[in-house]
Amino acid sequence: MTNIRIGTRGSALALAQTEIVKKLMLSVNPGLNIEVSVIKTAGDNSTEPLTLIGGKGVFVKELENALLSDEIDMAVHSLKDMQSISPDGLFIAAYLLREDPCDMLFSKQGYTIRSLPESARVGTSSLRRICQLKNIRPDIVCVEIRGNVPTRLKRIEKDLDAVILAAAGIKRLRLNTGVAIDLNEMIPSPGQGIIAIETRQGDEKLNLFIDKLNDPETRICALAERGFLARLGADCRIPAAAYAKISDNEISMSAMLATADGSHIVRTAGRSLTPEIGAVLAETLLEKLGRKS
Repeated sequence: MTNIRIGTRGSALALAQTEIVKKLMLSVNPGLNIEVSVIKTAGDNSTEPLTLIGGKGVFVKELENALLSDEIDMAVHSLKDMQSISPDGLFIAAYLLREDPCDMLFSKQGYTIRSLPESARVGTSSLRRICQLKNIRPDIVCVEIRGNVPTRLKRIEKDLDAVILAAAGIKRLRLNTGVAIDLNEMIPSPGQGIIAIETRQGDEKLNLFIDKLNDPETRICALAERGFLARLGADCRIPAAAYAKISDNEISMSAMLATADGSHIVRTAGRSLTPEIGAVLAETLLEKLGRKS
């Protein structure tokens, strides 16, 4: 195994993440010949809100099709873009060490959520962020934004008071950071900050190699968060959030679920020795939300 074809989206962030993967692979085996194939996805080809074009999977499906048709050997994804269950024949072979999982607020004035002016206009395309933001500041006006990270940030110079983005992408692009939003105020998207490597299940030699890139703690937390999503059957059309970390040899996890319109929001948290905590917390939230709805 000396030649490996990596599939990725063409955004600056996707390419930066692919470069991280390449460097890790070459650190394990400097003799590899790695070819990068840029593949456009449905999410890249549309400016419509994600909820209208298919939700989770719109940045992933074409890469998975390329894997299944043997056009590439592996695909690099942002885990938060992936559906909770991979297509038959594919699986996530490695979860890389997690970058900062929090969300960040960007503004010219360095606002926090609580110091934003009355009726501030805040850009975000995430229902998860919108419902948690409005739970703290009901007066805030949320504005749908799409595009790559620099494009979103430019909106602050035009018509928005602030923009919310994931800290991980900002740091991987080596851009100036914003004001971190406390994880207790805004729980991240499941998988936020994690790079996932997807491969074909039958490629045993490649999979044994890619397994060396796994970060054990990140993998455990990712399984818990994906278990949470799988139990909900949720994608980004439903406001859902989950964040797991290892604390004192246990999985400590917090989660949030809301109605589609954000009118009801419920939270929960728990600790466990196994990733099954994700499904358990999902059950708890579904019961809570059912009682509120």
